[in-house]
Amino acid sequence: MTANTMPPSRAALLALSLALAAGAAHAAAPAAPAKGRTMQQVLDASQPGDWRELDPRNTIYLELERGRVVIELAPQFAPEHVANIRALAHSGYWNGLSVNRSQDNYVVQWGDPEEDAAKRKPLGAGAKAKLPAEFARKSAGLTMTVLPDADGWAKQAGFVDGFPAARDSAAGSSWLTHCYGTVGAGRDMAPDSSNGSELYVVIGQSPRHLDRNITTVGRVVQGMELLSVLPRGTGALGFYEKPSERAPIVSIRLAADLPEAQRARLEVLRTDTPLFAELVESRRNRRDDWYLQPAGHINVCNVPLPVREKKG
Repeated sequence: MTANTMPPSRAALLALSLALAAGAAHAAAPAAPAKGRTMQQVLDASQPGDWRELDPRNTIYLELERGRVVIELAPQFAPEHVANIRALAHSGYWNGLSVNRSQDNYVVQWGDPEEDAAKRKPLGAGAKAKLPAEFARKSAGLTMTVLPDADGWAKQAGFVDGFPAARDSAAGSSWLTHCYGTVGAGRDMAPDSSNGSELYVVIGQSPRHLDRNITTVGRVVQGMELLSVLPRGTGALGFYEKPSERAPIVSIRLAADLPEAQRARLEVLRTDTPLFAELVESRRNRRDDWYLQPAGHINVCNVPLPVREKKG
């Protein structure tokens, strides 16, 4: 040590040590994760190719006194039932029948309320009285957008052509899942006792235990509020006990049977695009300002499937 050099004080050493430690901590701190876009921001950024029009050959309109319910059919999962539903709609089978059941947190069901099979309305030309059970189908030929999280009811879950679905790769089978808005064909005890004339829609918490036990034929894409708010039936399983309680069906028609001017001009978001993957992530980890803790998980029945009026 030279004569002109003074040893540093303890206070100076302490200040230097704290400064170095703070600098090291700052350098080691991970960068804050980038805030992803909200679902609305994702949709606002969508391009025309991210949307698809409904196929009028696979779209039916359930016309109630209160308005129209639009249902997209899924022939890729239940081809024989869908063919029968087309024939029934084409012949006007449901016209003048009714919604006969509204079971809280479960389903709404419509068809012929007559319990005596001999007195029921004839199915009409082209419709078959008996169909095979179509609970699931082979996965070959289907492209699924698989969700990143585990599903409690299947090996994998995701979306096929816009429909919530699940699959078992080991068994090589896929099926539509019972989510809110899923439409199925009611049956009796025998697996092949459905002909598509009695239809139901899920209006409550997803009854996934029904998967692969009943034929699912499509989903409601618009007008769920017309069905979900119907008064609950007081009979067994939510059936209406009085004819006056039933909701009359004005008609059920195939969109392809109507002039284009009378069809709903709707587009649904495609589920096989990078934009849809971003939408899933925006719901899986909500980053809206209100949310403090992202969930980090999503199931197939909680992914929104946006629908909009066709532009132009």
